[in-house]
Amino acid sequence: MSPGKYHKAGLHCLQGDITQRSVDAIVNAANTELKGGSGVDGAIHAAAGPELLAETRRRYPEGCPTGEARVTAGHNLSSRHVIHTAGPIWRGGDHGEAELLGSCYRESLRLAASMRLSSIAFPAISTGAYGYPAEAAAAVTMRALLEELQEPSSLLRVEVVLFHADMFELYRHALAELMKA
Repeated sequence: MSPGKYHKAGLHCLQGDITQRSVDAIVNAANTELKGGSGVDGAIHAAAGPELLAETRRRYPEGCPTGEARVTAGHNLSSRHVIHTAGPIWRGGDHGEAELLGSCYRESLRLAASMRLSSIAFPAISTGAYGYPAEAAAAVTMRALLEELQEPSSLLRVEVVLFHADMFELYRHALAELMKA
């Protein structure tokens, strides 16, 4: 873990591997079919084991629409649960991408709160294969999380865990800018 972190109201930005976080739930940047994939999705499925895919197929044969969230057990992960959310594919920014991306974070937090979880860790949703520009995604992410965290909730700790240093710096900066406003 990077020693650098920024926090306010239980929101932390960390550099590291989300599959190694010991939190109540980690969020998977899933595809709408919940079938596993590359990037964070592939890493979570690999760490959780084949039972994760079997559970998503059994519980959610219809998948997960963009901007919504579904939950499964954590299986071989340190986290008890995986909250799957399908982010938007970047199509230039004029197709509701920001609202859908914000919805991924809000709906995941609401699902975690409805389960009375106290901690959750998020990746950078949609910034990999889905092509969402990282700087824009960081601003949407932090704004959605800060707004949703204004609501009463069981959540005490919310983490945004970025694997690469450059992404960590973008998200940390976005959080710091919003905290100044």
